This record gives sequence, C-alpha cells and structure tokens, in this order.
Amino acid sequence: MPLIQMQELNKKYNSGKVSVEALKDINVDVEENEFIAIVGPSGSGKSTLMNIMGCLDAPSSGDYILDGAKVSDLKPNRLADIRNRKIGFVFQNFNLLPYASAYENVELPLIFGGIGPKRRKSRVMELLDRVGLADRAEHKPTELSGGEMQRVAIARALANNPAIILADEPTGNLDSVAGGSIMEIFHELHRDGATLIVITHDRQIANNIPRVIKLKDGLVVDSL
Repeated sequence: MPLIQMQELNKKYNSGKVSVEALKDINVDVEENEFIAIVGPSGSGKSTLMNIMGCLDAPSSGDYILDGAKVSDLKPNRLADIRNRKIGFVFQNFNLLPYASAYENVELPLIFGGIGPKRRKSRVMELLDRVGLADRAEHKPTELSGGEMQRVAIARALANNPAIILADEPTGNLDSVAGGSIMEIFHELHRDGATLIVITHDRQIANNIPRVIKLKDGLVVDSL
C-alpha cells in the first residue's frame, strides 16, 4: 500500500460570494522512499497540496489516506502527533525561533515528543553534526547565514526521525551554492530511506529529482 494516497481530492476556499477551487480531483500515490518534486506556476495549488499532505489543512472532498489511515477519521490529538513524529517540515523562510539558539530550535520537537534531557542532547548534537553545524549549536538565527538557517531547519525536521519530509521552496531564499548544498542533504536523506516531497520553482532542482508532479490550475497535468 502506498505511504500517501489521495483519491478524488478537492479543495475549495470561500471568500465572500466567491468560491475558489484550489485543487480539483487530485489522484496521487506516493510510495515509501520516493523523492518527488511538485512544480507548477504560482496559484497552481502546490502549497495547498502540501498543506493537506502535512495534515495542516483538510480537503473539501475526497480522501487522504496516510500510511493506511484515512486522515479525516483521525482526532486532533492524533493529527498533532503525526505532524510532530511522522512528518518533518522545511519552509522557504526557515520558521526558526529568532530568540533561540540552533540547539534549542532543533530540541523543540523532541521536547514536544516527550524525549528526556539526556537523550535530547545526544540527538540534537547528532543532527547538527549531520548538517555540518555542530560548532554553531549556540548561535541564534541572526548569527547564521541563510544556508546555515536552512540546515538548522532540516535538523529540526529530522528530530523525531519522521518517515516523510515536506519541503516548501527550501532553496527559494538561498544562493545557488547554498541551495545546492541543501539539495545534497535531501538526496542523502533519500538514500537513507526517507520519503521526500519538495515544492520548487527551480527547474534545475526538479530535473535532478526522480519523479515530478506538475500542477496547473489545481489539476495534476503530469506525474512522471
């Protein structure tokens, strides 16, 4: 069974008297350990699709089945647990706590996950070392470059060893060198068994990802 199944999935937003169809009859399966790029012009539904995949939003109709469970049947506390343990999020704007150190930012999901202090410390330093920032653990975001902030965000996303990594334009605010190093980390995670889904406008990045899903006007127009 696919890790992710979307069946006849639709999403509508109502703004006053206007109804906007963000997604239309989406049928997408994602197998475990796939590496997928989601591409399409602005307004095509990419972020809406990713928000539903990440259990941050719900479809208006259709089914989203995650690891065999119909998401619409899950209670809020179970959804929160999935977002913390099963899915790791990486965003274009990093979404780091500005007043917290790199160490504290990576530690946060482990605290929410109920991990004890000794194990937390070991895990945080293991993750910072993996992204090449063990020596920057006490630095705050304002003391880090854009590439370093995104590395911290990736380490945070990996904290609870999630099965799925969702990344929304993870290189969008980075130069080509820093962006390339971030994609190297993602390819390494894929080789280690993670399932990765990346939204990108960068054609070169998409061309180096094994499967590409193309959206246009809320429709899947290609899924190679």
